[in-house]
Amino acid sequence: MLFIGKYNHLTIERVTSVGMFLSDVEGEEVLLPNQYLTDEMQVGDNIKVFVYLDSEDRPVATTETPKIIRNEFAFLEVKDVSEYGAFMDWGLIKDLFVPFREQSKPMEIGEWYVVFLYMDQKTSRLLASTRIDKFVDNERLTVKEGDEVDLLIWQKTDLGYNAVVNQYHKGLIYGNEVFRELKAGDSLKGYVKKIREDNRLDISLQKAGIEVIEPSANQILEEVKKGNGFLNLSDSSSPEEIYKRLQISKKVFKKAIGALYKQGLIKLANDGIYLVGED
Repeated sequence: MLFIGKYNHLTIERVTSVGMFLSDVEGEEVLLPNQYLTDEMQVGDNIKVFVYLDSEDRPVATTETPKIIRNEFAFLEVKDVSEYGAFMDWGLIKDLFVPFREQSKPMEIGEWYVVFLYMDQKTSRLLASTRIDKFVDNERLTVKEGDEVDLLIWQKTDLGYNAVVNQYHKGLIYGNEVFRELKAGDSLKGYVKKIREDNRLDISLQKAGIEVIEPSANQILEEVKKGNGFLNLSDSSSPEEIYKRLQISKKVFKKAIGALYKQGLIKLANDGIYLVGED
């Protein structure tokens, strides 16, 4: 069967005046229009295409790369708004439809939103939704504490930032642990800091545990050397300043300089860090 809203590996069956017809292993066919054909394509070739629905809700194939595929999340721009809903740019000729019922707040032309792409069971159409909470699933976790994960920030809250974790789960990054600007649509790496009893995920932007100390200590030592034996950061420096300069938290910074101090590599002073042997 054809997988609508996803990539399919299909065989070129025949050439017509409107394009090539491709088929799956069960013999179901879909048109790849002329505009996507290349001279290299031959009958019998197996090619990778994206299959979606055209303006008449018929399956059609394309070699273009969409910005989102079915059952995933992405950050997209609204191109138009009508009496029926909003239309988003997802990289294909036909825009992606977001009905009003799937908008957590009224969408505006030119604005960007995190959306989920799904197949509507009632209409068999591909639709997008900004009601992200409906589509994240924490009942069946596929991650464990300490795992590195892919994050997509979708909203700021009183506690911090909600993020889509690995295109599947919901996670929270606490605001008091963030020392950089984050906004909806940001894609970045993070780590599962804690899994709570109700399967809520606490996410950190830094690794937890001792494994992060050694590389951070080496980084600080290199910065001291680059500064001719001095780095103007200390225990009294703000978490924001430390993160801006080193991209590590103040907690990690203090542990790292403590390790360097115990090794006799640095001296600690009120105005900063000195390399041993330097004044």
